[in-house]
Amino acid sequence: MQSWFIILFSISIAFLLKAFINLLFPNKHLPPGPPTFPIIGNLLWLRRSTSQIEPILRNLHAKFGPIVTLHFGSRRAIFVADRSLAYKALVQNGAVFSNRPPAPPTTKLFSSNQHNITSSSYGPTWRLLRRNLNREILHPARVRSYTRARKWVLHILLDRLKSESKNGDPVRVNESQIKHVEDLQRRLLLGFNRFNILNLWPRLTKIVLRKRWEELLQLLKYQEEVLIPLIRSRKKEKEESLNEGKEDEYVIAYVDSLLDLELPEEKRKLNESEIVSLSSEFLNAGTDTTSTALQWIMANLVKYPHIQEKIFMEIKGVVEEGEDEVKEDDLQKMPYLKAVILEGLRRHPPAHFVLPHAVTEDVDVNGYVIPKDVSINVMVAEMGWDPKVWEDPMAFKPERFVGGDFDITGSREIKMMPFGVGRRICPGLGLAMLHLEYFVANLVWKFEWKGVKGDEIDLSEKQEFTIVMKNPLKVHICERSR
Repeated sequence: MQSWFIILFSISIAFLLKAFINLLFPNKHLPPGPPTFPIIGNLLWLRRSTSQIEPILRNLHAKFGPIVTLHFGSRRAIFVADRSLAYKALVQNGAVFSNRPPAPPTTKLFSSNQHNITSSSYGPTWRLLRRNLNREILHPARVRSYTRARKWVLHILLDRLKSESKNGDPVRVNESQIKHVEDLQRRLLLGFNRFNILNLWPRLTKIVLRKRWEELLQLLKYQEEVLIPLIRSRKKEKEESLNEGKEDEYVIAYVDSLLDLELPEEKRKLNESEIVSLSSEFLNAGTDTTSTALQWIMANLVKYPHIQEKIFMEIKGVVEEGEDEVKEDDLQKMPYLKAVILEGLRRHPPAHFVLPHAVTEDVDVNGYVIPKDVSINVMVAEMGWDPKVWEDPMAFKPERFVGGDFDITGSREIKMMPFGVGRRICPGLGLAMLHLEYFVANLVWKFEWKGVKGDEIDLSEKQEFTIVMKNPLKVHICERSR
């Protein structure tokens, strides 16, 4: 007991001395920020979710300017709230700002030592993995080839909603997937926040928070138990044709493409753990963010029935008489539908920050030096809510996107960036927009969506892996008579 006290006391004294030295001799090159005392100050940040930190960051930006620095344990993080500054960094100087910061221990475990697209350093491995995804899954021709799979999933969703609405009770709108994979992905997504504290001081937390480390390792073991049999099975069947009409057709094709890849720097093929990490990343990116955006959009269509009716009338003018479904080819003729999707992504971006960036070399920004090892975080929601760009920014007004060719990629300027911008922009942008337009159109075409009497639509937020509705959407739906 005495030895434990000496160890903790010594660590505390060391951190306090470091804090006083930093206060007396601050790093004048880093962007400004509040003074942070080790242990106490850092724990205050780590105990808060992203949605809790955001209002604090707004106050800090008002005090210190568009770029501020916070300390999280031994790590420093820079937060950028200005769209012009983000454009200069991520687009105009994209080659310098496209790296990732050194991964904390938990991220290394989840990503198989940074062997996935989101966490890989900017270089040959990242280019190979991203190019493979774009070529094998996200190429427009490949996306069109999965029309049957999307239609199959849509019919399952519509049949389930129709069945649940028959007794007149409210329908709760949420995501539904294959049971084991759904359970795995949900536990992984929620685990990111729960295990964040382990990165504070890894050597210390492995002793003090030993049980939480064991929980993390058990979760990773469960991930492999669920996904590795699927990978091995697909490896054996690789010479056969792809499964047709299956809900996992995207994943099967993706796993097929990964089996033949050779890492350019290491001159070897991907191992099973790396394929697990990439498959899990693909499932997370393709399901959780899209289902979150879909729920926010449908919530606003219930809250504002006139917008829902306008979408319905637009669809009615496009779909051929007697057709029971909105086809993918019909979507290109529906500008108001696209405007609703864009407004949903502007007002309720599933992620309020892009994944952290880092620079490949020390670089000057607004008179401050950004070091290589610092995490750079861009505030996505703030860009989409900027009153200098958007009139009445917190209102849901799809009309802002009608009648113009709006660039969501930020290649010309940044007004909103729900998919990020620059070289690290989300590669699935086109697929996500297709899925949102396709499912919203068919949900509105098939059903009329109404709020539950006495239960006001609540647009307050809660952070899970994405920013979700604090109180999930509950509605009454009835089949439309056309």
